[in-house]
Amino acid sequence: MSRRVIIVTAVHGPSAPFLPEAHASLCAQELPAGWEWCWVIQEDGRTDDVRPHVPDDPRVVFRQGRPGQQGGPGVARTLALAHADGEYVKILDADDQLPPGALARDLAALEADPTLGWATSRVLDLLPDGSTNGFPGDPDHGPIERGEVLDYWRANGFRAQVHPATLLVRRDLLLALGGWMALPASEDTGLLLALNCVSRGWFSEEVGLLYRKWEGQVTGQAAHVDPAERDARMTVVEGRARALASFGWRFPAGA
Repeated sequence: MSRRVIIVTAVHGPSAPFLPEAHASLCAQELPAGWEWCWVIQEDGRTDDVRPHVPDDPRVVFRQGRPGQQGGPGVARTLALAHADGEYVKILDADDQLPPGALARDLAALEADPTLGWATSRVLDLLPDGSTNGFPGDPDHGPIERGEVLDYWRANGFRAQVHPATLLVRRDLLLALGGWMALPASEDTGLLLALNCVSRGWFSEEVGLLYRKWEGQVTGQAAHVDPAERDARMTVVEGRARALASFGWRFPAGA
């Protein structure tokens, strides 16, 4: 029986037209023998806008939320975990793409070392004209020790040195932490910091994500950078991470 990596994608109407490109990038992935992927697409709410863009592929599962109610991408992703019956969960936003080899590299890192709970990788911005752009500050290729991401994030204006949109995480660890935070934004950063406080991770210097920049991008909207809300998000994100660190809980148990 094949072992599974579950790809989890939260989607709403404006980002749905990008789903076929994300699907094409998944189809280009080559996994080791005995492994397969399944893609769970969870609509944030329930409309008629997303389904027409969902690829016709038996490996794709499409689910919707409550009619007329959007809980945000964190809520959508956490609901998608009900259908994530694999050993690993990989995040893929609807408007992003995985470069060839990304899944296999992350999987190889975690399979080789059971003390690693999660993996991340280098990101390139995918610009509207099709060009790409990197940014400085990547950590060294290799393990990331507990607490390193939180310390860097706090010292560098709430910007982590690894991108939460590249996460591959062990499903049981993700469930133990309750999935994504119930925040209107920064829910993925909250998960990343929580993971880093309880487990070692991995960073790959190979490009693992093409992060699309476009007009309708949620993180590009004015509400995302509202100072009062941003301060509140950062406060609760840091508070959760530091509470986890203070309790001394570790993955794997006894580490």
